[in-house]
Amino acid sequence: VQLQASGGGLVQPGGSLRLSCEVSVSGTIFSINDMGWYRQAPGKQRELVARISSGGSTNYADFVKGRFVISRDSAKNSVALQMNSLKPDDTAVYYCNADLVWEHGITGTVEAGKDYWGKGTQVTVSS
Repeated sequence: VQLQASGGGLVQPGGSLRLSCEVSVSGTIFSINDMGWYRQAPGKQRELVARISSGGSTNYADFVKGRFVISRDSAKNSVALQMNSLKPDDTAVYYCNADLVWEHGITGTVEAGKDYWGKGTQVTVSS
């Protein structure tokens, strides 16, 4: 399972960035349940930023409400995070996460009930 995140970078305070993450497997994806974005700043624990269910229900951390919007494209097995009004405190490595059901293309084994993580993308907010 690969979760390929992109869109990070350096932005000035008040600016915007859009993160994207696409899920791929060596086999067949049957379903993707919750998808989400987490972040980890230096010296801090990883924390939830936003999650979205397969039905489109969203959940945001208080510190991003009104500034960030999470969305997903089921046809592309992807999740995005539109980040607006960025602050220096938003500086962190952002990780995408997905809970999916999929079948190994070679063994035919079905995997379910597991969380998968991307490698992370750096977001730096600084003037």
